[in-house]
Amino acid sequence: MTRGRIVVTGMGAVTPLGPDLPTTWSALLARESGVTKLDAPWASDSPIGIASLVQHDVEEAVGRIAARRLDRSQQLALLAAREAWDDAGLGTDVHPERVAAAVGSGVGGAQTLLDQHDRLATHGASRVSPYTVPRLMPNGPAAAVSLDLGARAGAHAPTSACASGAEALWLASMLLNTYRADVVIAGGADACIAQISVAGFARIGALSPSQVPEEASRPFDRDRDGFVMGEGAAILILEREADALARRARPRAVLAGSAVTADAHHITAPSREGQIRALRQVLADAELAAGDVDHVNAHATGTPAGDLVEAGVLAEMLPHRPSVTATKSSTGHLLGAAGALEATFSVLTLATGTVPPIRNLVEPGDGIDLDLVRAVPRQQKASAVLSTSFGFGGHNALLAFTRL
Repeated sequence: MTRGRIVVTGMGAVTPLGPDLPTTWSALLARESGVTKLDAPWASDSPIGIASLVQHDVEEAVGRIAARRLDRSQQLALLAAREAWDDAGLGTDVHPERVAAAVGSGVGGAQTLLDQHDRLATHGASRVSPYTVPRLMPNGPAAAVSLDLGARAGAHAPTSACASGAEALWLASMLLNTYRADVVIAGGADACIAQISVAGFARIGALSPSQVPEEASRPFDRDRDGFVMGEGAAILILEREADALARRARPRAVLAGSAVTADAHHITAPSREGQIRALRQVLADAELAAGDVDHVNAHATGTPAGDLVEAGVLAEMLPHRPSVTATKSSTGHLLGAAGALEATFSVLTLATGTVPPIRNLVEPGDGIDLDLVRAVPRQQKASAVLSTSFGFGGHNALLAFTRL
């Protein structure tokens, strides 16, 4: 069984920067921030007062009746998947039994669980929604996308914390390379800005305590002090190149390689060794030499330890100093959706020749010696781009995209 090229034929996203991918990309290049003050009823008692929130009416976009059956993460996944599906020009030319969904989520329906727990405590079991379990399941976004678009070749739901979206693309490439599917709707979604999740992340020191929203997310900066929790979804349509061309699709880039490793080191602390193994594997899978990499969209969340380890790995493994950006500086950290969103940015960097800048990068931190894209977008005709994603639990997922 020969392995052909896997290409990206459609993309969609719903983010704190915009209701779709073109709006998000334009805002990213303009160095806008999606971070705002929390206005939830519980926010006054929270140690964290900011988050990166989707601003438009998601329920209205999905449909009020349908939205009642879906957790917010599932609603976001649906909107991103529909955009990607339309962008790929897909219709009745692909049989549903040859279409798979692979949509990761790091947390699942946290807000649903809290809301229904309160309803149970206040009104009793008879008032708990019958949609509670489908709404809180971590596989809910994958199931919702499969149902909405009729994907019958599988509805896969990688749950690998903040690497979930990237791992979904890795899984999609395997499904295509083994001919389990002809089209895969792949990406990630999360919407867990809820009292318990914010408090939990805050307790382990992962979140920035800043009260200035537009300045809080500062990956690689000397004054970084944690990430900003966000919500959103991003979906890519992947196909084998021959199939895409046969239906006269318009491929954007090649998913040339992917790699997934586990640290088996610590539940939250990053591992240099695990990241190095993943980087070596993705280069081998893509048949790239280290020097072929022109640009890296780094995981870089803004935590002191995480950014330092990643910067050290990139400096050691890519000594030719490719350009590096960190787009969470604008979007915040979309958890299970982050890797998929940054994959779309990597594809757009290849397609447009434009590298988005790192917002809030005033002075790189000690020990960070990279070619960081600062202040303004950089024009660069990259041929190969890496996107890195790491997650609690020791998850590492790396993607390599190349120009067609």
